[in-house]
Amino acid sequence: MRFAKRLEPLQANVFADMDRAKAKALAAGLEVIDLSLGSSDQPAAEHILAAISESLHDQQTHQYLLFNGTRDFRKAVAVWYEERFGVPVDAETEVLTLIGSQEGTAHLPLAVLNPGDFALLLDPGYPSHAGGVYLAGGQIYPMELRAENGFLPVFEEVPVHVLEQAKMMVLSYPHNPTSAIAPLSFFEKAVDFCRQHDLVLVHDFPYVDMVFDGEKPPSVLQADREKSVSIEFFTLSKSYNMGGFRIGYAIGNAELIRALRQVKAAVDFNQYKGILNGAIAALTGPQEGVTATMSVFRQRRDAFIKALNDVGWPVEMPVATMYVWAKLPDNWAKDSMGFCQKLVEKTGVAVSPGSGFGKAGEGYVRFALVHEPRILEKAVSRIAEFLKSSGRE
Repeated sequence: MRFAKRLEPLQANVFADMDRAKAKALAAGLEVIDLSLGSSDQPAAEHILAAISESLHDQQTHQYLLFNGTRDFRKAVAVWYEERFGVPVDAETEVLTLIGSQEGTAHLPLAVLNPGDFALLLDPGYPSHAGGVYLAGGQIYPMELRAENGFLPVFEEVPVHVLEQAKMMVLSYPHNPTSAIAPLSFFEKAVDFCRQHDLVLVHDFPYVDMVFDGEKPPSVLQADREKSVSIEFFTLSKSYNMGGFRIGYAIGNAELIRALRQVKAAVDFNQYKGILNGAIAALTGPQEGVTATMSVFRQRRDAFIKALNDVGWPVEMPVATMYVWAKLPDNWAKDSMGFCQKLVEKTGVAVSPGSGFGKAGEGYVRFALVHEPRILEKAVSRIAEFLKSSGRE
């Protein structure tokens, strides 16, 4: 059986590869401590669950949900956004409900790129950003992120011939996997750059609340208040612990929203309306749950970084996200996948190889802080023993 060539770049996936490695460890009888996937282990708040539960008994929520049926949710999104960032949003033309923000980042290239067009992506970056470009037949120019630049791209490094064929740029700060943050001045520069080169500016913003030190991160639309070139993707997966409910949304340029809506209409309707009712409750109800979730991940960050430093693996304290981006010991610096596969095979501790997020991620691993401190410290103890016994400390 022959398949489309567009599937060829999708053969490797960091999460799928580690899932197979975890399955082998479980089959071998190991207790797996999974730090490879950024899926929060915290519960959704009770008032969110109550709204969804009540919806189950409303027969009107059992039907297909088309665009007009999402109006109440889109209005709640617009109000939340304007209160948070001070930028007015038209709920009818500038907001689109999504089945998780990954749907938006994966489908938007189908609306923007023609085969052969370039997209400028962060390297390392989230894998679905590249997947959407490949499915659209586009080419990727990786904007390398380096520690000495605060893991921010240098726009001036993009070659002229690439810019001549480029149609979009994808950013995401706070950043997965490096946990870097970006100031408003960076986004202002990005907006100017995209206007100059006629690029769509995409900002994936799942970690809007996950900043532990300093001010909350800016929205790209604060740098593009006219929404001239920008679209931003949000999710309730992180702030409200609703990852399994698959609820996200896009905000931004009305033409981009309309184009993405056209792609979406060819693929799906929307998720169950009860989930949208839960999301409305999340955005409009008490926010103590968000604060509590951030406190949990701050405690985990502090405990994990201390444990790593105590066993001789120096790692800087991340200021955002639910991840730790750690530079590998020298003897493993060119084999992050080998390190991760051998680590889970020998110890049951599963982490993500930096190479799975892009070429520039080689030499790093990403830890997801999705367990309580006691388990995280146990994982570090196993890692320390592995480094000693592997002969590659």
